[in-house]
Amino acid sequence: MILPIVAYGHPVLRKVAEDITPDYPELKELIANMWQTMYASNGVGIAAPQINKAIRLFVVDSKQIIDNLEEDEKDEYPGDEGIKEVFINAHIVETGGKEWPYNEGCLSIPKVREDVDRPQTVTLRYVDENFQPHERTFTGVTARVIQHEYDHIDGVLFIDHLKPLKRRMLKSKLDDITKGKVRVDYKMSFPK
Repeated sequence: MILPIVAYGHPVLRKVAEDITPDYPELKELIANMWQTMYASNGVGIAAPQINKAIRLFVVDSKQIIDNLEEDEKDEYPGDEGIKEVFINAHIVETGGKEWPYNEGCLSIPKVREDVDRPQTVTLRYVDENFQPHERTFTGVTARVIQHEYDHIDGVLFIDHLKPLKRRMLKSKLDDITKGKVRVDYKMSFPK
């Protein structure tokens, strides 16, 4: 089932999400719905707070980015083959490498894209959908997508990484999103 994506201004996007246990109600169905919602809205990742659940869960498919790169672009992300993975109860162990800019957007903040600097690598401790534990280091665009989705489970949005002047310049666009004055081709839920 395709779920509505929560728009900027909704309080759930600012909550620090809670860890969950394997008996979380209808978890497999929720994960399936998140994949379906992400693909229906042309996303490469989606976090549970974006579908109004304050839990530490996100899904990432950076494989579609890597697979669609032009030949000359593939050199930009050495060692990054992309992933399609579920992250539950993720916690960052460390980040590393040089920070680099990339033009990011967010399904909860439609029609806004800005360059955000993030570290080259991220090491996460998490469990998968079967609650098997993992600790892995990710690099390149995959690390970036993971950090973006990870921010969501910590109540942080990509616009929080922008300089104050840039944020002020976006204020009217952000206010319009909160009021529902934005056209998107996917279901959204706006703050009351």
